[in-house]
Amino acid sequence: MADWLNQRVEQGGSLATVGSLEAKTQLPQLLERVARGERITITKHGRPVAMLVPPPVEKADVEETVRKLLEFGKGRSLGGMTIREMAEEGRRF
Repeated sequence: MADWLNQRVEQGGSLATVGSLEAKTQLPQLLERVARGERITITKHGRPVAMLVPPPVEKADVEETVRKLLEFGKGRSLGGMTIREMAEEGRRF
């Protein structure tokens, strides 16, 4: 792998800098690094012009998830068994 792929701007950090020509020719490798969480600054004549960053992580809406779980359980039964009875039955096998 090319030396420039291993460059670090911040010691111990995950921010790397690459020139625009290298970014153009090495885009697949850069995208793999970004997919692993790395942030990469692309420069043109030594000046930052763009950044490759991972997409934001979507957080689940807790209230919506609880509502969906409750809705899913409506009209469903355990066939007259309690959870404890089901657990005991499962232990027999």
